[in-house]
Amino acid sequence: MSGDIKGFMPKLLLATNNRSKAREMQALLGKLWFELLLPADLSLELDVPEDGKTYAENAAKKAIAFAHASGLVSLGDDSGLEVNALAGAPGLHSHRFTPGQESTDADRRIYLLQCLQGKPGPWTARFRATVAIASPSGEVRYAMGNCEGEIISEERGTNGFGYDPIFLIPVLGKTMAELSMDEKNRLSHRARAIKNALPILKEML
Repeated sequence: MSGDIKGFMPKLLLATNNRSKAREMQALLGKLWFELLLPADLSLELDVPEDGKTYAENAAKKAIAFAHASGLVSLGDDSGLEVNALAGAPGLHSHRFTPGQESTDADRRIYLLQCLQGKPGPWTARFRATVAIASPSGEVRYAMGNCEGEIISEERGTNGFGYDPIFLIPVLGKTMAELSMDEKNRLSHRARAIKNALPILKEML
C-alpha cells in the first residue's frame, strides 16, 4: 500500500509493549480499513501499571494512557487464564503468578502445574480477554472474548506464548500452542474479543 493512501487512512495504536501479543494483534487487525501502529512506530515508551481489579480496568488504563500520549485512538487489552480447580486463579495475575519477580513463561507454566498437583482432573479452564478502545478525548468502549478448554500436564506445541502449550481445546484435540496462526485467530479469546470490537472500531475511527 502506498504512503499516499496510508496518509488518508484512520490510525489505530496498539497499546502494548508485549511483542508476542503485538504479533497476534497485527495478524488480527493488520489488513483492515485503518493503519495499525505500534508504540515503536511513534518512538513512544510507556510503562502502564496493571493494578486494576478487573481485566476491563487494566485494558482501559493502557488504552487511555497511550491515547493521551499519542493523540490517536488506542486499543489495549488484558487477558488471563482462569482454572476452576484453583478457584479461578491465576486470573488477573496470570503474568505475575509465580513468587519470583523475573519469571519466564516456562516458569509460570511449571508453577501452575505444581499448584494443580493432587487436584482431580480434568482441570477445566478458560482464557478471558477484554479489549478497551480509547479516544484521545477520553471515550472508552469495551469488547470481550472467551475460550474454553482444560489444562494438561505435558507441554505440546511451539506456537503461541504464555500458558498456550498446556491449554488444550478438547473439541480440536490440540493445545493453543499447536494451532496455526490462522486457527488461533479464529478461536482464541483475543481473536473473539477483537471480532466483537470491530463494530466499535468502525464507529470510533
